[in-house]
Amino acid sequence: MDRAVIFDVDGVLLNLTAAEEDAFFLAFERLHGITGLSRDWDSYRVRNDEHIIAEILARHALPVEEAAAVVDEYLAILSAGLASGALTAVEIAGARALLASLKDTQLGIATANLLSAAELRLRSRGLWEKVSALAFGAEGSGHKRETVARAIAATGLPKERIVYVGDNLNDVDAGLSNGVHFIGFSQDAARRERLAAAGARHLAGDHDTTLRLVRQMLG
Repeated sequence: MDRAVIFDVDGVLLNLTAAEEDAFFLAFERLHGITGLSRDWDSYRVRNDEHIIAEILARHALPVEEAAAVVDEYLAILSAGLASGALTAVEIAGARALLASLKDTQLGIATANLLSAAELRLRSRGLWEKVSALAFGAEGSGHKRETVARAIAATGLPKERIVYVGDNLNDVDAGLSNGVHFIGFSQDAARRERLAAAGARHLAGDHDTTLRLVRQMLG
């Protein structure tokens, strides 16, 4: 396949629900009694789950070796919640149809989430297999541009044959700094304006528009 589309997960394929967010922070409370942590992901030095876990541990004078236990606890909470129905991964409208429409296209994800967590959430909606061949997450990455770079390299394609779709300012940076086509996606008009101000030239407020832009970019 001579084209590829790489997606961010939260805000593009899935909505991050408050209950799913709670699962991440509950791991710190259960293991270390830590509460009151910031839910503003941009308040952390690197917006990447692996780095956020390390930063929280350091702030509380806990050894970095505790990170593995936090990850295991978070994944256990998330898995149990999804299995019981206490947690539900919520698809962005049109995401399933978009993935189905992109035939003869390499599909993947580049997320700041732990890939293991993204897999659990996407798998619960039957979307994981669509993107699993090019799936990259927080593990071993730093800033979002690094995660996207890993996904780009894995396609084996020239950059002009690749589209990255994201919804945050760091996604704009990731797409533009890596030299691929970028689509700033958000269902919120004000957020799209912020993406445009950060340099996103192509914007979509729904996935019909995303598909139209991808076809314009890649043919």
